Amino acid sequence: MQHFFVTPSQVKDGKIFVEGSDVNHMKNVLRMRPGEELMVSDGNNLKYLCAVEEYGEGGAVLRILEEMQTDTELSSKLYLFQGLPKQDKMELIVQKAVELGAYQVIPVSTRRSVVKLDEKKALKKVERWQQIALSAAKQAGRGYIPQVADVMSYPEALSYAKKLDVVLIPYELAEGMKETKEIIESIVPGQSVGIFIGPEGGFEKEEVELALEWGAKAVTLGRRILRTETAGLAMLSVLMFRLEESI
Repeated sequence: MQHFFVTPSQVKDGKIFVEGSDVNHMKNVLRMRPGEELMVSDGNNLKYLCAVEEYGEGGAVLRILEEMQTDTELSSKLYLFQGLPKQDKMELIVQKAVELGAYQVIPVSTRRSVVKLDEKKALKKVERWQQIALSAAKQAGRGYIPQVADVMSYPEALSYAKKLDVVLIPYELAEGMKETKEIIESIVPGQSVGIFIGPEGGFEKEEVELALEWGAKAVTLGRRILRTETAGLAMLSVLMFRLEESI
């Protein structure tokens, strides 16, 4: 079933009023006719089963058939702080992170980041990544569109993460799977969790030490060295399983 997002202000008196590019997509790309059903999320934990009622000048009117609480969001907000990777790897990371339940993705420029973006290029990249997040949220049936933040420096990212309950930094030199399991098992639903992932080549030792000084906890992902585009997704998968195990 097709899935769209609106704002709460577009929901009124048993109807949803759709505007902008979604109307063209609905009418001319998907060729949805009056009476056809679709799912709409308001980004505020409500979703609606709707039927197309009519197309008007510049908009579409949907009739609400059923209102439901969103049940696809994790009880905890997961923040992925991703060291800027080379080429188009960030697109894959954003897409899969959204599917796995990430609340926000924060691109981070670290010492070993090969990619250096000026302000103009960074803005275009973030816009592109945000569109990928929107598409992934629709595909995954999310009730919320995860935001891709502006590119941050490493110190800015650490400062931003200070508000979170738990901050994890997978590190190839970290030892002790037992300790890592204990850290993961201590996370409870409702806590906000940040995950710091280095770029190709990982973090420099000084960066890890700085993160630990700021309260982050070093964890291991096992004996194998994971690529930057794999490490964050592996960590998100572990946390998703942990936070949804009571379902």
